Amino acid sequence: MATVYIPEPLQSLSRGEKEVTIEATTVRQIIARLEALYPGMEDALVEDEDLKPHIAVAVDGEVSILGLVEPVGADSEVHFIPALGGGSTER
Repeated sequence: MATVYIPEPLQSLSRGEKEVTIEATTVRQIIARLEALYPGMEDALVEDEDLKPHIAVAVDGEVSILGLVEPVGADSEVHFIPALGGGSTER
């Protein structure tokens, strides 16, 4: 089963869980199973049938360009990565 790491901003939805193991073959299936375990997770990650613009997903250390259709292996590690904000260009 794939190990899915839940970023801190989404841990309120996962009741504090930082990682879960999920059987899936694509990122889309991972999100569907996360939604079944933790309602609201899909809304936090998906918009218009794709990952939200401020969310990236990395599978086995590689940031995906395929998004929801990215394949996931039985021993994969999956990280959802929210965009970082803050800072300023002014000095």
